[in-house]
Amino acid sequence: MTDWHFPIVVENHAGLEDMAGVLTWLSTQSNGFKNQLATSGTVLFRGFPVKTAEDFDAFASAFGYGDFSYQESLSNAVRINHTTRVFSANEASPDIEIFLHHELAQTPISPEKIFFCCLSEAEKGGATPVCRSDLLYATFRERHPVWARLFASLGLKYTMHMPGEDDPSSGQGRSWRSTLSVETETEAQERLAALGYTWQWQEDRSLVTRTPVLPAVKALPDGSESFYNQLIAAHLGWKSTGSGKSEMLTFGNGDAIPIASLTALASIAAEFTVPVMWQNGDVALVDNHRVMHGRYPYSGSRKRTVIVCFAREK
Repeated sequence: MTDWHFPIVVENHAGLEDMAGVLTWLSTQSNGFKNQLATSGTVLFRGFPVKTAEDFDAFASAFGYGDFSYQESLSNAVRINHTTRVFSANEASPDIEIFLHHELAQTPISPEKIFFCCLSEAEKGGATPVCRSDLLYATFRERHPVWARLFASLGLKYTMHMPGEDDPSSGQGRSWRSTLSVETETEAQERLAALGYTWQWQEDRSLVTRTPVLPAVKALPDGSESFYNQLIAAHLGWKSTGSGKSEMLTFGNGDAIPIASLTALASIAAEFTVPVMWQNGDVALVDNHRVMHGRYPYSGSRKRTVIVCFAREK
């Protein structure tokens, strides 16, 4: 593609050398970057002196968004908090690819914005692919109008497995106690009922949950539509548990989703995906409603450290 600019890259041309200067600069510039985000979906800040989780926390806070903590989220990934707002992107093994998804689209509660920060780039690999879901859906609707109408009209239901204890080796290894912010099975059931879920306890006291109908397509403020869901990640990466992989994600009426439609979606997504090749100190601001993200595998002796901060519109 040559007719769209994605992501927008903002470099430290002013030569700001400390966070005090960066925060002063952001106090006058952040609204302009928000406007750019509304059209591009991702803004990458490069060359700024962001060296710690605390620096990153201050950088993200300068935009004035509302907080969205890991604890209050229904994320099924095991993460480690660095500050109240900042936590690890994912503790999954480096050899695991995390496929394109919208953060927490498989839950009724999701952040509008995501800040990513690279404190230590991987020696090899480890890029974060970002994909314009609005362009993906427009193209999918043009090429496959019948499938597009089905997704838009029926929505989706997700079946998720929550283990009894955290499993950091899994990209979906967060325990039900942590995910639901509860201590007992009774509290878990009360929380799930309030969210509109159904559930079933397993013999090992893990939990299989099923969401209410969630949208597959989201209307954006500019009148466009985004393919807002976890379909590509589920199709390419989710592991089967219990009843089988094909039943982990269905149309909202319970019908199976045609595999051919998922294959087509993954193919079209590649046309609108760009890898963010991290450099130390990079900060990326992503519109979670317009843009999907993932993680490519990585290797080397140097630890890759990418941290995140979720945010919501006030």
